[in-house]
Amino acid sequence: MSVQESTVSGTPRAVRRLHLPVGDPCHDAQVGYPSRLLTEGEQVEFEMRPHWRSMIVPSLVLLVTVAATSYLFAATPDGSLQKTLRWIILAVALVVLVVWFVHPLLTWLTTQYVFTNRRIITRTGIVARSGKDMTLSKLNDVSFHYTLVERLLHCGTLTASSASQDGALVIGNIPRVEEVQREIYRLREADADRRRGGQGLSGAEPRI
Repeated sequence: MSVQESTVSGTPRAVRRLHLPVGDPCHDAQVGYPSRLLTEGEQVEFEMRPHWRSMIVPSLVLLVTVAATSYLFAATPDGSLQKTLRWIILAVALVVLVVWFVHPLLTWLTTQYVFTNRRIITRTGIVARSGKDMTLSKLNDVSFHYTLVERLLHCGTLTASSASQDGALVIGNIPRVEEVQREIYRLREADADRRRGGQGLSGAEPRI
């Protein structure tokens, strides 16, 4: 079961500001996009990392691996091979943890979703970084999609469609995706007003 919502290019009549609790592990205070990478006059409105649901499976892998390793370590029979078997068990456990826990954790920690008064920015990568930007001036439509489980966890997939040939920007595991969608529309309206030379909503600050 899934739910999908898509709005037309006009700004919704009522905009509810994004509000992520300070204690939320996806809160913008945990990310910190470098200001030196922003263009002149650009400022970060809010930023976040993927929803913590990304770490559910890796966390289960951690618990199961630690429990299984402890049991096998203790159950290793006495004898000349005991030390060798224990080293093999530890080596296998280390490989499992690096691949299925440490790597997903580092990926989650180094993935950034940044929303400025000019652009939507995504960055990911532990050593080699990759990402994609979409300017608000080219934004045509913003839609979201979530499954039943994602709805219960307050997250989903955000799709920002562009009027250019660049295609859509699809961002998965967005926390509070409905609120993010509405906030993007507010930012786009403020950006359009800025380019027209007015004030409009540009002075409003998001509740993050």
